[in-house]
Amino acid sequence: MIQLYKRMQRMREKYVDTLAKLYEYATTVYSKNQYTQWYDTKEGGYTYSSFKAKCDSLSKKLTQYGIGAGDKVAIFSQSMPNWSVAFFSIVPFGRIAIPILPDSSENEVTNIINHSETKVIFVSQRLASKVSQEIKDRMTLVIDLDTFEVIKSDDEQFTCDGKTAIPTPDDIATIIYTSGTTGSAKGVVLSHRNLSANVITCYHSCKRTEKDRWLSILPMAHTLEMTLSMLYPMYCGATVYYLQKPPVPSLLMKALKVVKPTTMLTVPLIIEKVYKGSVLPTIKKSRTLTWMNEHMNGLMCRIIGMKLKATFGGHISFYGIGGAKLDPEVESFLLKAKFPYAIGYGLTETSPLLGYSMNKWRTVGSFGYPVYNVKLKLHNVNPETGEGEVVAKGPNVMLGYYKDPIRTKSVFTEDGWFRTSDIAIQDEKGRFFIRGRNNNMILGPSGENIYPEEIESVINNVEGVSESIVVERDGRLVALVQPAENFIQWDKESEDKIYEKLDKWKATLLKSVNKSVNKTSQVSSVEVMKEPFEKTATQKIRRFKYKDEAPTVESENEKK
Repeated sequence: MIQLYKRMQRMREKYVDTLAKLYEYATTVYSKNQYTQWYDTKEGGYTYSSFKAKCDSLSKKLTQYGIGAGDKVAIFSQSMPNWSVAFFSIVPFGRIAIPILPDSSENEVTNIINHSETKVIFVSQRLASKVSQEIKDRMTLVIDLDTFEVIKSDDEQFTCDGKTAIPTPDDIATIIYTSGTTGSAKGVVLSHRNLSANVITCYHSCKRTEKDRWLSILPMAHTLEMTLSMLYPMYCGATVYYLQKPPVPSLLMKALKVVKPTTMLTVPLIIEKVYKGSVLPTIKKSRTLTWMNEHMNGLMCRIIGMKLKATFGGHISFYGIGGAKLDPEVESFLLKAKFPYAIGYGLTETSPLLGYSMNKWRTVGSFGYPVYNVKLKLHNVNPETGEGEVVAKGPNVMLGYYKDPIRTKSVFTEDGWFRTSDIAIQDEKGRFFIRGRNNNMILGPSGENIYPEEIESVINNVEGVSESIVVERDGRLVALVQPAENFIQWDKESEDKIYEKLDKWKATLLKSVNKSVNKTSQVSSVEVMKEPFEKTATQKIRRFKYKDEAPTVESENEKK
């Protein structure tokens, strides 16, 4: 029986080499299963069977307006069951999907649509105002993603000659635009093979079944959520639940109780906020837990871990964390608490998964080992430090950047390895530890490499700090710090008291950080940010925005 099961799995892996075959397989084998669902209502969701019927119907509509294989169709919406319907009315039929992140500005939306030569856009009612009238006028079709009603159509294009095609593994499935943290938008071209291979990689990394329940809280336009929480559940016939509003803590807690998910994908910021905003205050308020923290830390973490798992619905068995590096202190707690977290490492350019660490392989600060069917190694290793750039090879590596051959060439080595720009070391067991981004690295006065991420990890564990980044200005390291919520009572205290408190806090912070870092990583000054940092979809701070002088509490005071 076990041998038969393994044989069937191998047959499935061999068959699913395009998203068209994934679509056909899932909607046939799992036709009666529920695929997508709002967490609080049965309306608006789809079984795999009704999902196929809706996708096929929408594809016919696109065909009627001359939208065929090779044509670009954009999706601009927050996460919802209809997002996956739009995607699969496009991709299995040879068209190319252009997902747009929901926090994109009107200008970014316009640039993406122009650069990609998009002809049709699915847009949600919540985000419709970000699509300019000029763009709407140029579209062959504008479709309301909430209702699938046609908002605008070019009736001259109603020719019924939009010829579809069965895609091959190397055909383009999607172009994903990302500005990342460096500021320059890139159109990442992913093929059917890229995404299908990464879905199979997911299965080998953590096997899920028809009985599993996903709770989706990240943007579906990002490869992390698209691959691991839309395509992978389809591969195993599972159900994905969605929130109708942004995942603020109160709504998320309610959804967790209702859905009782077995599987979630998140970014580090979410669990870090839970740790700093709930776990640490709970310990400090209890004399018993405070004593246990000092004398029986392992047992205390285990007790809190059981409560944390209950908070997540009691059935969570895979809590995937990706998109940025997890705070070592938080990871150390999760490890001792026996919370079922896993670390995923990858990039949009790799569909995204490259490496992972879970179960017995977990080690604080490491993303572990390469995933199934992917090779990783360090390139241009410094013999003194052991540091080198992580490079990758595998069927999940992108075709290139859309209409940008120069940039495409720059991210591949001469022998065809993809350059991640992440600087890492490997330990004696072969585990990878990221030191920082090559693009973020600061060259010290004596030529030493300074990785701001390592300094930020220290800063973020100082009391009162929510987030931080370290930048170089005039040869000095400057820390930009966002205070934790309610740490500074901006509206309740007098201006003099606020600035007095800030000055003391900054001095304490500076002293504490510089005690914990080496001489070359000493921070010269601290600047306090009153407004939150601008972030990417995976909640990484857009560093390029803050390399020059940034608006701070101090600068606001000077203006007064």
